[in-house]
Amino acid sequence: MSPRCCRCWITTGAVLMGIATVAGAYGAHGIEDTLIEVYGSPEGFQPPSDIEHFKQLDPPAVKALKDFRTGVRYHVWHALGMIATGLIGLLPGTRRWPLELAAWSFGLGIIGFSGGLYGLSLTGNANFGVVAPLGGTLMILAWFFLAASVCPCGTRTSDTD
Repeated sequence: MSPRCCRCWITTGAVLMGIATVAGAYGAHGIEDTLIEVYGSPEGFQPPSDIEHFKQLDPPAVKALKDFRTGVRYHVWHALGMIATGLIGLLPGTRRWPLELAAWSFGLGIIGFSGGLYGLSLTGNANFGVVAPLGGTLMILAWFFLAASVCPCGTRTSDTD
């Protein structure tokens, strides 16, 4: 497989991981109305005015466990992305500035998103949850920065940019 072809696969994978992160955010925050519309509502539920009831079907401890597991899952995937960022940096012709932004975005995204969910789950303090959206946004951006750093479009033979 040629290095240019490898770059295409890395670029495609990074874009798909960014889209997966967006889908995960939608699944956590925006999917309730769609699911109710498609599958109906739980017994006694009156959509859409009773959406808070739908969100509270899980006891707080179950919700905290789900949030903690979400933090771990995203932590793992984005830590692997950070490792990939370091390995990709060894490839000649990699664009350095988006790669640096990808690495920082992965790290800060993990701290903000996963760290926020860990703190929220373990303490019940909602202030920890305030940083999670910013962390999630950084995680999404990290994948697109990673894609931009290796995309073979306009690739030069030099790795100095």
